[in-house]
Parts: sequence; C-alpha cells; structure tokens
Amino acid sequence: MGNNGSTRGARKPSGKSAGSSSRKKPADGVSRRALLIGGGAVAAAGTVAVLARDRVKRLWWQVPGVEKPRKPGELDYAGATWVAASEANWRRADRPDDFPVDRVIIHVTQGSFDSAVKVFQDPAHQAATHYIVGQDGRVVQMIRELDVAYQAGNRSYNERGVGIEHEGFVDRPKDLTKAMYESSARLTASICARHGIPVDQEHIIGHVEVPGTDHTDPGPHWDWDRYMELVRRATTAPAPTPSAKASG
Repeated sequence: MGNNGSTRGARKPSGKSAGSSSRKKPADGVSRRALLIGGGAVAAAGTVAVLARDRVKRLWWQVPGVEKPRKPGELDYAGATWVAASEANWRRADRPDDFPVDRVIIHVTQGSFDSAVKVFQDPAHQAATHYIVGQDGRVVQMIRELDVAYQAGNRSYNERGVGIEHEGFVDRPKDLTKAMYESSARLTASICARHGIPVDQEHIIGHVEVPGTDHTDPGPHWDWDRYMELVRRATTAPAPTPSAKASG
C-alpha cells in the first residue's frame, strides 16, 4: 500500500614488535562487533516502529468507534447521480492510501438498469460495482471510489479496482449502444485521470480477465477497439468537476 552508523576503536602502539597492534575495546568491555550488531538492532527496531506508526496512521479509521468523515451523497464523478448500495455489498476503505487503485473493471449487468440498482441495494446480494451506466448514457454511482466494492470475485482486484456495470446482456450486441459507450468512456477517462491509471488494456479490463472468476462479461460483442479509442479521446477533454448530488 526508510541509517546506521558505527565508530571504529582507536588504534595505539602496544609496545610489541613493529607491525603489531591491538584494537582498543570500549571502556565497559563490550566488543565492537556487539556494538555494531546492537546498533543495527536499534536502527532496525526504530525502522519497524516508524513503519508501524505509519500503518496505524493510515488505518486509524478502522479502529472501532472511529469513522473517517464522509459527506452523504458525495460524488467522485460529476456526471453521475448518487444512489447508495447496501453496506453489505462493499467494504469501507481509504483508497488510494491503503490500496493503490490501478484498474478499471468493465462489467455487463445481465439485466436492466433498474434491476441492477435494486440488486446492489439488497444486502443479500453480497456484490456491487461503483458505477452503473445505462443504455441511454445515464450514470449512477453507488459506492465511493475510496471504498472496496465486492465486484470481481478476487480480493486483490476488488481492493485495487473501480468497477463499472453496463446495462444489458452479453449475448445481445444491440444492448451496447452508442450513448452507453460514449458515457462509459468519459467515466473511465475520469477515473484514470484521478488515479493515474494508464489508458491501456492492461489496466482497463473485462470482468472475464479477473483471475479466478467464472464470469464472461463484458462478452464477445464488447468492442474494445472502439471503447479504448473513446476513452483516449475523452482523456484529452476537460474533466467534469465533482459535486454533491443525491437521488433515491
């Protein structure tokens, strides 16, 4: 998600034959080797303590009874409307401080826009993505990008990814509309810009590419060449300014 120093003992004539000498020991009789090892241990302990303090500082909000301040309905993407997912479908986090965000994961809902919103509000579902994009281009944000969505069936990819669902079915190419592609591309470009994610297919991936998953979305009809070109174009366009907006 750092110094170490040492002092050599003084050398002095011993009164023995030429070329012979002895190394002065510390007054308390502790050897130079012990000093070096002890000094290294102290330095190492200090380093561990600093790292521990740093980790505690980054994870302070996970202490029971302590919560990081949030604004209800706050958006990461100004083009979205906020509708909160059930808290059972995501995990509170402080990305990118605790987990680096380095992927956008593309999904297809296998259902309607409204049904996807409804199921992500259902605590029994145990899964959700950060965003849903409709066939008409509308965007709803359901989880903050700060937080970990249970989206990919792989803990590491969940912790490092921002997920986008797209309304439709993987076996119906007509569901992948022009408005959806263009709206999603603007969203993905915005996510990449916020988190410094490279605009390429190593970092913008389909759910099917996540290790260990049994999903096939976004499916064989998803036009990756078209989509990536739209994302690249949107990357050079002015980014919308996030604002607080709530719905539902």
